[in-house]
Amino acid sequence: MRTLDDTDIRILRLLTEDARRPYRDIAERVGLSSPAVSDRVTRLRDLGIIRRFTLDLDRSALRGGVPALVELRVRSDAAEEVRDALAAADGVEHVFVAAEPRVFFQARLARGDARTFLAETLGATLDVVADYDVTVLTDARWTPQIGGTDLALTCAECGNEVGEDGATLRLDGDLYHLCCPSCEERFRGRYERFSEGARAE
Repeated sequence: MRTLDDTDIRILRLLTEDARRPYRDIAERVGLSSPAVSDRVTRLRDLGIIRRFTLDLDRSALRGGVPALVELRVRSDAAEEVRDALAAADGVEHVFVAAEPRVFFQARLARGDARTFLAETLGATLDVVADYDVTVLTDARWTPQIGGTDLALTCAECGNEVGEDGATLRLDGDLYHLCCPSCEERFRGRYERFSEGARAE
């Protein structure tokens, strides 16, 4: 599968609306059998398009914390580290990295205290934050959309985009995408050398 067809897009839309939707229901809506839908979902997971099935909570029905959107201005070499720390923090729902560099996150802050939250979450890394702004939220909606998208796989060997002529390899249960026959050959050879070296140790 090198591109997403209309059926893939429809399946993704249906799963975005309700990740627990039975395959039988999806099959009726897209004109496939349940096993065919299951095969497509498995392929979409193997490609990394579907990473996980998750729960969408209505936070307004839950008590605790002040909903806030926080903008951090961080040192240019620390954006990824800050992003990862925030993504792992309890109460953080979304993290975004922008240019300049800035990191935005949406969270429920205990007692609305952003300073304490940042100190506890970032610890010694807090010194990479130059400044921050906090906006208290009255409502938040997360509505991921599928429209206008296409498959964009990255070559495991050279990092280029994988096009129609690309190849897919399954090695030791893992799926790899390669953009051309020469990358496929180099990647397979390097993989086999590493595997043989690991077995020899």
